Amino acid sequence: MTTERKATLAIDGQAPVDFTIMTPTHGNDCIDIRTLGAKTGLFTYDSGFLSTASCKSKITFIDGDVGQLLYRGYPIEQLAENCNFLEVTYLLKNGELPNAKQKVDFENTIKNHTMVHEQLAKFFSGFRRDAHPMAVMTGVVGALSAFYHDAMDFSDAEHRNVSFNRLVAKLPTIVAMAYKYNTGAPFMYPDNSLDYTSNFMRMMFGNPCEKYVPNPVLVRALDMIFTLHADHEQNASTSTVRLAGSSGANPFACIAAGIACLWGPAHGGANEACLQMLEEIGDVSRVPEFIARAKDKNDSFKLMGFGHRVYKNFDPRAKLMRGVCNDVLKELGLENDRLFKLAMELERIALEDPYFVEKKLYPNVDFYSGIVQKAIGIPTEMFTCIFALARTVGWMTQWEEMISDPEYKIGRPRQLYIGAAKRDVVPLAQRG
Repeated sequence: MTTERKATLAIDGQAPVDFTIMTPTHGNDCIDIRTLGAKTGLFTYDSGFLSTASCKSKITFIDGDVGQLLYRGYPIEQLAENCNFLEVTYLLKNGELPNAKQKVDFENTIKNHTMVHEQLAKFFSGFRRDAHPMAVMTGVVGALSAFYHDAMDFSDAEHRNVSFNRLVAKLPTIVAMAYKYNTGAPFMYPDNSLDYTSNFMRMMFGNPCEKYVPNPVLVRALDMIFTLHADHEQNASTSTVRLAGSSGANPFACIAAGIACLWGPAHGGANEACLQMLEEIGDVSRVPEFIARAKDKNDSFKLMGFGHRVYKNFDPRAKLMRGVCNDVLKELGLENDRLFKLAMELERIALEDPYFVEKKLYPNVDFYSGIVQKAIGIPTEMFTCIFALARTVGWMTQWEEMISDPEYKIGRPRQLYIGAAKRDVVPLAQRG
């Protein structure tokens, strides 16, 4: 990875200092500034770490300029069309896609971990029924370490595997329990005769009084949502998981930290915010009014679900979700539903209006995934929980990569201090 190329830093009054330039498989070259402080007495300032590589990683690569997302080198389009979510999970964790036997063995392993400790169910009664499910999830996932503390030697690969399998398997159960608790319905135990996504849908929408038969179109749609959200490089929540894990914290606490970060409306809460925006607009007849507001620099209204901070051309996940969205609406006969007609009109304008085209404010994955989840029957406040369920795979993969890295250190960002200069405390009687 490291080449002989050098970057030379010239500072007034000091001799020039050389730093190695590191070359990745894909993406931007990086200047290795790990010795900057020791060599110069200086730090770099990079608010939001927008120009700083915080780690080396073999997991995910994004090229926002061309609209490319790779998991372990595989284009997301190929994975979404040819693999289910647990195959992608296996790929992210192990670096290669499973063969037929490995796929079956891995799926069976996950099935054997879907149950949660019976006492964990009592945790839910400590929350108000109307609590946001993400608040509940943050607490319950963090509490898992109180139940599963038999595999906490993270230098042991087998212990890391057990933690990975437990979290990936139990997150659907916990998400479904959070939903059932919110609605007052009884919890549903997992059914290991079903596949991962079908089992989740049964735990969400089934009841003990009747047999639940998953709709394959809806199962496929939700499974693709899981796949498209499994990992996304060093975003805010992934960086949070890595930073928490760098202290040696257990993976349950790290994932709870990631869930808390994901909850923000600028991150995982974006699809929830998108549906709230559609409800605010209310009807197709009001679309021109809100489009005008979105174009008005003096108006605080923002069109949620359009454009992306990383993808400057298009979001490859959105193209896939657009097809899934159409399939789901057709399957459920919702093409003429008020909210969905409204969404489709916004999509049409965004793809045709010169203002949106020039600024590349295309519908993103959050726009379509929100519509799909709403159509399936998932409440808006559960959208981010679904995101967290899927992203747990990426978080755990990133956590294990960091833990296994011989160069890993506890995270310790620096700062540019701009507060008061050193001063003396004035006795209370003299402070006027």
